[in-house]
Amino acid sequence: MISSITLRVNYSETDQMGVVYHANYLIWFDRARTELMRETGLTYKELEQQGVYLAVSEVRVRYRAAARYDDLVQVRCWVRELASRRVTFGYAVERAGTGELLATGQTSLVSLTHQHTLTRLPAHVVDLLKPIPDPVDL
Repeated sequence: MISSITLRVNYSETDQMGVVYHANYLIWFDRARTELMRETGLTYKELEQQGVYLAVSEVRVRYRAAARYDDLVQVRCWVRELASRRVTFGYAVERAGTGELLATGQTSLVSLTHQHTLTRLPAHVVDLLKPIPDPVDL
């Protein structure tokens, strides 16, 4: 499954040069990942109510072209890898309409208990999060 969200770049997301400030891509990744989880049938809120937190342990972003104020961007998200205690998501940020690749990235999240100790991902979560081949070169 590949989830996709479309966003319009807000003025507040740009720097003095009119380019999207680099840290905003992480927020966009989070929003796309949240929607992917929702589309699988499990929200972060439900997962936390079941006693599991997913905490970001690693982030990688490759910037390829500038996104600017008022641009429409599409953020695609998919599961790249799944292990007993970790899930890695991939991302592609594209200019909506043209498909121009603006950025790619990945985040790895570890499964934690409410006491913040490592735990296995629940079996029903593993069943929902199926890794797929990367649709773009990360």
